[in-house]
Amino acid sequence: MPDLLIELFSEEIPARMQARAAEELKKRVTDGLVEAGLTYAGAGAFHTPRRLTLTLQGLLGESPTLREERKGPRTDAPEKAIEGFLRGAGLTRDQLQERDDKKGRVFFAVIEKPGRKAPEIIAEVLESVLRNFPWPKSMRWGSGTFRWVRPLHSILCVLSDEAGAEVVPMDLDGISTGNTTEGHRFMAPGRFAVKDFDDYATQLKRRFVVLDASERAEHIWQDATNTAFANGLDVVEDKGLLAEVSGLVEWPVVLMGEIGEDFLGLPPEVLQTSMKEHQKFFSVKNARTGRIERFVTVANRETRDNGATILAGNQKVLAARLSDAKFFWENDLRVAQREKMQPWIDQLDNVTFHAKLGSQAERIARITDLAGDLAPALSADPAVAQKAARVAKADLSSEMVYEFPELQGLMGRYYAEAAGLAPEVAAACEAHYSPLGPTDDVPVAPVSATVALADKIDTLIGFWAIDEKPTGSKDPFALRRAALGVIRIILTNKVRLNLLGLFDDLLMRHIFKALDETETGKRARLADFAAERDMPEEAFGQLLSALEQEEAERSADRAQMQSVLQDAFGAGDQGALPKSVNLLSFFHDRLKVHLRDEGIRHDVIDACLAMPGNDDLTLLVNRAQALSDVLGTEDGVNLVQGFKRANNILTQAEDKDGVAYEYGADPKFAEAEEEKTLFAALDAAAPRIEAALEGEDFAAAAAALAGLRGPIDAFFEAVQVNADNEVVRRNRLNLLSTIRSTVLKVADLTRIEG
Repeated sequence: MPDLLIELFSEEIPARMQARAAEELKKRVTDGLVEAGLTYAGAGAFHTPRRLTLTLQGLLGESPTLREERKGPRTDAPEKAIEGFLRGAGLTRDQLQERDDKKGRVFFAVIEKPGRKAPEIIAEVLESVLRNFPWPKSMRWGSGTFRWVRPLHSILCVLSDEAGAEVVPMDLDGISTGNTTEGHRFMAPGRFAVKDFDDYATQLKRRFVVLDASERAEHIWQDATNTAFANGLDVVEDKGLLAEVSGLVEWPVVLMGEIGEDFLGLPPEVLQTSMKEHQKFFSVKNARTGRIERFVTVANRETRDNGATILAGNQKVLAARLSDAKFFWENDLRVAQREKMQPWIDQLDNVTFHAKLGSQAERIARITDLAGDLAPALSADPAVAQKAARVAKADLSSEMVYEFPELQGLMGRYYAEAAGLAPEVAAACEAHYSPLGPTDDVPVAPVSATVALADKIDTLIGFWAIDEKPTGSKDPFALRRAALGVIRIILTNKVRLNLLGLFDDLLMRHIFKALDETETGKRARLADFAAERDMPEEAFGQLLSALEQEEAERSADRAQMQSVLQDAFGAGDQGALPKSVNLLSFFHDRLKVHLRDEGIRHDVIDACLAMPGNDDLTLLVNRAQALSDVLGTEDGVNLVQGFKRANNILTQAEDKDGVAYEYGADPKFAEAEEEKTLFAALDAAAPRIEAALEGEDFAAAAAALAGLRGPIDAFFEAVQVNADNEVVRRNRLNLLSTIRSTVLKVADLTRIEG
């Protein structure tokens, strides 16, 4: 069976697109060939800046002949039905066969599709793939209509086996397939012919092209680390940069250069970011001091002077870039040291956070208030937390962050330290953005965690208030990430918060802001709010009158005016705003995903969500973890089965009899020894469970439940619940009700699957 080699040779493909394009080429070509009947033994995709390569091993030489039988209408069917069958089969009347069927004589069509040679199929599939290739951006050139990411110079397409190699003929807008390609642009220009993949890879290596991207990356990293080690230094690891640089060169040559003495005083993160973003340089640091002192660049060719000219040019450009960074740094330090960042804070008044949520300054004011409210729950000083919240985003106005937005927060820490602010305030400036992802570190310092929590909760509340919630496929404001960040901060720091009441209060503040608007705006926003709560028109009128009276007299403070709203719309669990409930549900969905990754099943979480206090995430997770641990034991599994059996029997009896068996069972009507034992076990377990739940010791409560497994199993093995004696039957059903109510105090096991 032959092997297939395809190479698409073009101008330089952007590094970020290469790997995905190579995989897309492999998937689309192999899918098309298999669909056409050509199977293969193995496939490999490769990419360099100037080429996408696909190799298939063990490809069929031709597609198999296919024979298909189709059953048609009866021979005496209407003529139109027969004609339709003929059109679908692509046959004439005399080509049909008549066969006996249980319904009589029936037409059958026997359709044979002869196999096709591999080159014909390959050319057809490849042309379709190239014309419909999903580049993020593509271009036309010359006079043709074909589009590609960069001008395509040649297409190599060769089938090879023991007998030799042949070019698969195809023409794509004047670009004909062939068996030639090119080596390195500078070190080995000119075309050469290849026979198969092994010959292709070998000749490319001779012509200074490393085809495998992982091989290029490994070579770069090994050379860079060895060169640094020889100078007593370490290369700062950056896998993303390594992947990008390996997509910029075909023959990597590692060179190490020096950073000018004038720039070594810049923060290491500034040096690293500037070199990475602008020059694609790796940073090299002194392991003892942590200072970045040199850089590694990767050239695409060898030179007679061993890269000296290349390094000189790179160092000149780098010096210009770092001069800008040094200028920004020194200017920013003056603002931080002399004016304590106040000009930056003032400038945030002119920066819009969101058209419906106001400026960054307004948002910071909300976060500051919220940080003061949350601080006690995280053992933070409210005044320090509010100070940190006020300055946490000041660096957004700095010149350095304007140039390098990815340094926000980090530069805030440097500037807060320069301004002489407390260490915990400076740390909060950097840490309050965390965690940025599921693997990012969670802030644990009290002030940092407080500001981070306030920042994320304010974001979620704000967008919920204006109905900008994530959809199934879109989350432009990263609200899912913010919710996961809140969850991780709460669980890591074991924070106890009743989120529903907090959400209610914060949403109320957004509504309360309507009092500062025009009369029309206030009425419109309050009307929307009243409609959401189904407030009667008469009550809404009374609310407006009360608010207008308060506003007119100006005798009450804002807290009293807000109290009017709170009284009108209700608060707490029973009066929670619909948006608060919806936001809590959003948190529960994110928590399920988070806990699933931690090994806790979704049905276990559902069983705990059904319990009171499900807006206290720490309490909820403690309950879920305890239940999960118990259900991982034999006693726990059997307890669930016993509970479900009791619940099913009881539910059926209640439905049949039309009564609720929940008035308490009496041991004096117990007959069987197992029945008496279960009464005693439930009586003994009840106070232990109550005490454990009171102390929020869910592990002890779950363990006490698991201890009921034996008596419950023995009861069902020995006792018939629906006894002939009606008194005994009712007492046993009431006993089952006791089992149910006892278990449901700990978790809703009706939601456990299996």
